[in-house]
Amino acid sequence: MRSPIPGLGRVMVFLAAALASASLAVPEGWGEEGVQYGQVGTEVTLSCAGAYSSSPVQWRRAGAAALPEGSAVRRGALVLPRTSLATAGTYSCHSEDGGLLHAVSLRLGYLPGVPFVSCRASDYENFSCSWTSSVETFLPTRYITTYRKKSLTGEEKRRNKNGHVGPCLQDPSRPGTCTVHGSEFWSSYRLNITEVNPLGSSFRLLDVTMQAIIKPDPPEGLVVEPIPLAPRRLHVSWKYPSSWPKEPHFQLRFRLQYRPVIHRSWSVVETVNLSEVITDAFAGLEHVVQVSAKDFLDAGNWSEWSAEARATPVRDPATTMSEETTTDASLETLAEEPSQAPNPEPINRSDPLEKMAILVSLGIFAFFVLAAVLVITILIWLRVRKHGKDETKPHNFLVAATHLKALPTEAQIL
Repeated sequence: MRSPIPGLGRVMVFLAAALASASLAVPEGWGEEGVQYGQVGTEVTLSCAGAYSSSPVQWRRAGAAALPEGSAVRRGALVLPRTSLATAGTYSCHSEDGGLLHAVSLRLGYLPGVPFVSCRASDYENFSCSWTSSVETFLPTRYITTYRKKSLTGEEKRRNKNGHVGPCLQDPSRPGTCTVHGSEFWSSYRLNITEVNPLGSSFRLLDVTMQAIIKPDPPEGLVVEPIPLAPRRLHVSWKYPSSWPKEPHFQLRFRLQYRPVIHRSWSVVETVNLSEVITDAFAGLEHVVQVSAKDFLDAGNWSEWSAEARATPVRDPATTMSEETTTDASLETLAEEPSQAPNPEPINRSDPLEKMAILVSLGIFAFFVLAAVLVITILIWLRVRKHGKDETKPHNFLVAATHLKALPTEAQIL
């Protein structure tokens, strides 16, 4: 029999899950005897367990000469109004003769806030979620972490109408994280992260889609090597991250960034291979290289960059030989020539290439100056020629008018 209201069943399931979380969230004890918890800003009452109802008692606070301001004793219990963090401490009640009746350690704090939660999948079979508290409660805190698969197959719907619910497993060595194993890449999940302390609980529901949170671990085994007889080339190779299962249907693509150590800007190359040859490296300069990975179909995010690897391309043989020859010749010249007295004339340190550059610059400058003079001359000539034509036009008009005046009129002809 179906519910008359389509969404009522889901609402009831959600409320039941919330109530279950709340019932689990506030356990009876926290494993600490003689400890009482209270909320900052509220009134806290400490009872004296060993006192009779009619017997007067005295309350004391360890390490303090007096009780907090505004405190009062009512029927043997100590009432602390408007508590603050400074009110926390150890309190004890005593009989009239000073005998100890009961001692209690008061710890004050705040209710849990809604935790901040984020999830990431380092492969397509598992995903992990991490969280941080939004409020510093100053109290011991526990977390209840569960998940539910949202998109169900027909068989799963017949077996479990509410969907598969299971624990998100917490690792004691990694506090603040939990992992869902055996997840499906094309499925969606709802995470419930509930923060619990002695005062109450608060939870956050987070919907997770595997394709959106996939983020591989960085590639491993990065190796950079110079290529013999290739001064501007480096060979780079790496391996898949060990956490990524090697299946033909789920491949990775890679992004390679590199730069000389003395430079700040990176060059980036993308590839689907496990090796790449850098063809524009600077000969003789040490280069730093890193690589990152992403799902082949562009799902999710790029991984973090791998650890750096460094290598120096080989130097150009011709350049190296020329430098060595020049150095050897200089050393031989210095060895053969005897020492001479200091020459008072100034030493000419000018470089022939520098002289040639200066001459070329002067030639280019002279060419542009001549071109500018030629253009100006042509413009002046064209303007003068146009002006001459304009002066000639009125003169011709007057001549034509004179000829017309000299012609006989019709009366003279008759």
